[in-house]
Amino acid sequence: MSVWTVVEHRAGAMRDVTADLLARAGGLDAGPVTAVVLAGPGEADGLVSGLPPGAHRVAVAEHPDLAGFNGAAWAAVLAALARREVPAVILGAHSAAGADWAPALAALLDAPVVTDAVDLAWEDGALTAQRSVYGGKLHARVRLAPASTTVATVRPGGADAPLPAGTAAVDRVEVQVPSGLGKRFVEWVQEAAGSVDIAQADVLVSVGRGIGDAESVEVAEALAEALGATVSCSRPVVDLGWLPKERQVGVSGKTVKPKVYLALGISGAFQHVTAMKDAGCIIAVNKDPKAPIFRTAHYGIVGDLFKVVPALIKAVREARGTA
Repeated sequence: MSVWTVVEHRAGAMRDVTADLLARAGGLDAGPVTAVVLAGPGEADGLVSGLPPGAHRVAVAEHPDLAGFNGAAWAAVLAALARREVPAVILGAHSAAGADWAPALAALLDAPVVTDAVDLAWEDGALTAQRSVYGGKLHARVRLAPASTTVATVRPGGADAPLPAGTAAVDRVEVQVPSGLGKRFVEWVQEAAGSVDIAQADVLVSVGRGIGDAESVEVAEALAEALGATVSCSRPVVDLGWLPKERQVGVSGKTVKPKVYLALGISGAFQHVTAMKDAGCIIAVNKDPKAPIFRTAHYGIVGDLFKVVPALIKAVREARGTA
C-alpha cells in the first residue's frame, strides 16, 4: 500500500498546501508516501528541490500538456499512473485545482471519493473522513467503501508539520496525455493589484454581514484607524457592495496571516476561516455564542459589536494617549 499526495503549484511556484498534504498523508499510516509532481518540461526540478519533507518517494511526470494547469489532463495522467501502481489513497487539496481533477480522477478509476474533508483516518482497510456541514455548525463522519484506490481532497491547514524523512528517491515516470480532452491551458491571468493589499497588513479589522449595513462599516474603520490597522471583510460584505473585492478574506478572496485579526460580526464559515486561521492572534466579536468563528478565535467576546467596538476604540486611544 502507499499514499499519494498530488503536489499543487501555480506559475512555477509550490503552493503552501503541499506541506499540509504530506503531513496528512504520513498520518494516515496507510503505507509510504509518494509526492506526485505533474509539470511541463523543465518545470519539475525547481518544484522537487523545494518540496517539503514528508515524502519517501517523489514521482515526477513531465509533459508539454502538463504545463500550467488542466484538470482533465491531470486526471488522465494520474489515472494511468494509479492503474500501474494502485495506491491506497490519492490525496489532494480542496482548492480550485483539486475540485477540478479529483472527481474526474475518481470517475476514471471508478473509485470512492470524498471532497472537502477536514480530517481523514485509515481504519480497517478503508478511508474515514470528517466533513463540515451546515456552514460549519456540525461535523459529519463518513466511511468510504473499501476499494483498491480511494480519492480524497482536504481543506488546507490543520495538520502538524511532517518530520524530515530523509532524502526522498526521485522517480521520473513516462506519461502520455490523451488527445481530445476538450480543454487546454491558455495562460495565467494575474488579478490586478488594488490600492490596498490586505495580505501585507500586520493588523486586520475584518467585518461580516453582522455589521448590518454599509454605513456601519465606519465603526470598523474607526477601530482600524485607532489601531493603525487595515479594514477587510468576508464575502457577503463584498456581495452586498459594502466593500470592494480587494478587501475580501476567504477562499474566493485573499489568504491572510496578520499578527492580529479582529473578526467583527463574522459567523466563521469555513470559506472564510480557511483563509485567516493562521493569524497570530484572532479576536472575534459576535452576538451568537454558537458562531463557528469562536472555535478558531484565541479570544472571543459574545456581545453587540456596536457596544463592544466603541469601548475598544476608547481603550486603545487612552492607551496611546490619543483620546
